[in-house]
Order: sequence, then C-alpha cells, then structure tokens
Amino acid sequence: MKVQTQFREALFDAARDAPRGLQDGAGNPAGSRYDVYRNNVVTSLQDALARNFPILVKLLGEQIFGSLADIYLHQHPPQSPLMMQYGDQMPTLLAGFAPLEHIGYLADVAQLEIALRDSYHAADADPIDSSTFAIDDAELALTTLTFAPATALIHSVWPLFDLWRFNTEPDAPAPQAVPQPVLITRAEFDPQPHPLTPAQCEWIVSVRQGDTLGTAHAQALQTDATFDLTPLLTLLLTKNALTKGPQE
Repeated sequence: MKVQTQFREALFDAARDAPRGLQDGAGNPAGSRYDVYRNNVVTSLQDALARNFPILVKLLGEQIFGSLADIYLHQHPPQSPLMMQYGDQMPTLLAGFAPLEHIGYLADVAQLEIALRDSYHAADADPIDSSTFAIDDAELALTTLTFAPATALIHSVWPLFDLWRFNTEPDAPAPQAVPQPVLITRAEFDPQPHPLTPAQCEWIVSVRQGDTLGTAHAQALQTDATFDLTPLLTLLLTKNALTKGPQE
C-alpha cells in the first residue's frame, strides 16, 4: 500500500497507528504529532459541514449534528479541496439513516441547502425577454423554454419552504402540513427559494425535460384541473429563471 494511501486512510480511522516510517522534523516517529493533525483534519471537516448545513444544525442541535458529521466524513471523505462544496452526499446519507428516520424531511432540507449553495455559484445567464410570449396561442403551445443555470427545483412531500423560512426568518409562521416543492432562483446575487404547488412543480418538470408549453400545461392540469400558469410564469420572468439558449 502506498504511503499516501496509508496516510489518508489513517486520517479517518482513529484506531489506526500513524503510518509506518512517518517522522517529525527531528527525525522522531510522528505518532503524537500525527494524532494532533488527524484531530485537526476531522474537526475542520466537521466545521465545514456545519457551515454548509446551518438549517440541519438548527433542526438537530449541535451535538446530534456533530455525531452525524463524524459519520459522514468517515463514509465520504472530501473529493475536492473546496470545502464550500463538501457534503454533497448528505441527502443520500440522511435518506437511509435509521437513527433519524423519524424526521423524514431532513434529506429534503439537506438537498435544499445544497441547491441554494450551488445556485449562488452557478454561471450567469441572460434572462429571456417577456416578448417571447407575445405570439398566438398555437405557436406558444409549441414553444420550449430553457432555465437559467442558477435555477433549481427540489421535489418534496414535506412543507419544505415553510421549514426553511421557520428556521431562517424571525417570527416566521410554523410550517403547514402540506407538500411544498421548492423552486430556487437567483435574480441578482443571492438565491431565493419559492414554494410551489404540485401542479406548478409538474409544469416545471415537463418544461425542463424539453416538453412544449402545450404539453407541460396538459401535464399540470392532470395534477390540478384549476391550474393557472399566470402566477408561475410571472415568478419565472421576474426572478430571471428563464434564459436564452438551447434546452437543458
């Protein structure tokens, strides 16, 4: 086994001794110094996860989140030097994590926090002009649209937006017991989440996969016969969620 591999694996396993042959600056075995380094690495990764998932920390408390972070970093060591990206497998871990399965929305919350971060760092794009829709109904029904790179959709059967708002805004109302898919947009610099109805979510899913507006509208009406596109389209245009260019 290569020394680099031994060094890396021992970092995430406190039961392992320091890699054989590792020495400090004076040529002495680096056991105690390696232990200090190992502890610093683990602590730094735990801190990075806490910074990347502030809502999870608030929901779980620092102690429980610390235990979760310790499990995560041992199962998913970082693959990138960019700590702002660390934690991309957190939703997967939480979705199958038996000790916390009674809090079913945690995986969706983690996914939302990742999506907000990714939206912040996404590429800029020129927003589509509202004149795009100034055409007759038949032509409009055949139109396809492209979403900006900073736009994201989170499916959820939980009141996801309300959970986010309740844990980030003072005096926010308690979450309602309704499904809330969430659309993330970035009109300027900071991403914003927006609650969607299931029919609005269905429309966006259809458009994102390349369907025409006519097909997307029909899909949304199957979910809710009273679906009205106007509020959703207004949101998409005012938040620069649609852009020019080829379909995703």
